[in-house]
Order: sequence, then C-alpha cells, then structure tokens
Amino acid sequence: MFELRVPYKIVDGVEIPTDIHVPATIKYELTPVLLMIHGGGFILGFSKMNNRDQIQDCLDRGWIVLSLEHRLCPGVNVLDGPMTDVKDALRWAQTGGLAAALKKAKVDVEPDPNRVMAMGTSAGGHLALSLAWTSPTPPFAILDFYGAKHFKHEFWSNEIEQIKSRLPPHPPDSAFEHLFVEKTTFIGSQSLEGQQQDGPNLKDPRQAFALYSIANGRCLQAIWPSTPDRLEEIDPVLRVNPQWPPTCFVHGTADFMIPLHLSRHLESQLRAANIETEFIEVPGEPHTFVGKMVKGSKTWETQRRGFDFLEKVLERHLN
Repeated sequence: MFELRVPYKIVDGVEIPTDIHVPATIKYELTPVLLMIHGGGFILGFSKMNNRDQIQDCLDRGWIVLSLEHRLCPGVNVLDGPMTDVKDALRWAQTGGLAAALKKAKVDVEPDPNRVMAMGTSAGGHLALSLAWTSPTPPFAILDFYGAKHFKHEFWSNEIEQIKSRLPPHPPDSAFEHLFVEKTTFIGSQSLEGQQQDGPNLKDPRQAFALYSIANGRCLQAIWPSTPDRLEEIDPVLRVNPQWPPTCFVHGTADFMIPLHLSRHLESQLRAANIETEFIEVPGEPHTFVGKMVKGSKTWETQRRGFDFLEKVLERHLN
C-alpha cells in the first residue's frame, strides 16, 4: 500500500497532515478521492486508527484515500478545530492541493477534483456530514458510520451507565487543565475504535478525559462549551438543505454510545428533503465495531455496502 504524508494546511506554524493512499491500478481517467476521518469523540485518535482493510477496499475500487489528521478538542472547539480542518482538507483536494502534492512526489495519478467523497466513523462520521453545509462545494457523496448528531436530544446530557459503572471515581478537574491549552494537537492517543484489547488507559489524561466526558453525558459540553446555544452551527439535523449530497448511514443495532435512532432521525430529515439516502443496519454490533471487525466476516460484508453506495453514486455520474 503506497502511502505519502503531506500537510494540507498550517495552523500557528504547525503543519496539519494527511496520509495519501494511492491505488495500484488506475481505473478512471480522473481518480475519485475519499476523505477518511477517524473517530475518537473529537478528543482522541489519529489517522493511523482508520481501518486498513477499509482503506485497501477503497484502493481496490480505484480511489485515492486521504486519511486525515485534524485538531482535537478540548483545546479548540469542534467548529473552530475539527470541522474547520476537514472543510479545508476538502477544499485542498478540490482546488489542486492534492494534485500538486502527488505531482511533487512524482506519483502519476491525477485526482478528480469534482469527485471528492467523505467518510468517517463516530466523531469522524459527524465531520464527514458537516461538510454538507460548511463547504462551498460539498462532497460528492457522504458515508457516515455511527456519527454524532441530533444534539438537542436528551441522550447527549444523559449518563451512559454501561461505561460509568466500570470507571473509578472522577479525577479532579485539574488533572485535565493542560488539555484545554493544546490548540494544535492532532495526535491524541488511542481512540475508542476497538483497537485496544485491554481497554482504555485511564493513566493517559486525554483518554481519561474523553471517557469520563462520554460516561457522564458531558461530551457535547467538552467539544462545544456554548451548548445548548448555537447548536445549529454544529448539528447535521439542524442543517439539512436541498443541496445536501447523497448520504449513506451504517449503524450497529447494539450501539449505546450513539444510539441508532439518532441516525434514523437524520435519515428521515434527508428523505423529507428528497435527498438520496441509504441506511444499513449492522445486526448485533456496538459502537466502534469498525475498529475490530474481521475482513470477510458477516459484519465486514454488511458494512461494505456503504462503500458500494459511494461506488454506485460515482458510476452513475461517470457513465
């Protein structure tokens, strides 16, 4: 798997990079591009957490994959940090930045600036969806794996007992103060995407902060301190519009960290606006299943239909 790491923007002198994965076989005159955005509650994670089998599946389909880094909360809020970064990454791919980076690296692949799609898991699913209203030119299509949404719902202020009951007492707030001054952090230790076989490391302040915030119904407050005000700036449910691109949802039926009904609510809003949508339920799977699924399993084949949706949209417009 060929991989190139380059910055797509600079913030306060810090380069924010993306990993570029290029297909071995060129199937299109201009190669479609997929932005892939990791999960982690907007607080954790980094680009290498994206599922390698999913990346390879996309490469086999003939797509370029950009595995994005973005700034992490709580040092920046979700709008000024992650949402702005992925918007800038999309624009970079659409306006020649990606093509120039590939040319400089002597990679003989020409990306299609008009066929840039977006996909993400959990927080990354929200960020992919956010591109539908934050970008002057939205993605060609969006694939959302159990993304955060519908922030006015009471779920976002409720404790998650399945997590809280397994945690020791909450540390003092002073243990996390330094996280709020980290304005350009984009590598934030392990996410919750299932890769940690031994569970989270509560000795890591960033992991502990994320887990306690989620367990205590304070994740939204951690990433958007003005909540419940100005939710229309960050909530996909409140930003549905006629220009929204075709969107597919993939969600596990056993998800208690972001319940499936929140995605169903956005799906209904999009359908009411006559937006092309598809919803794929993954039986028995919890949140973050993408991080631990086995290639070739029933779950693998079910979730793969989300990428089939992107391919269907692509082929319809390329033929």
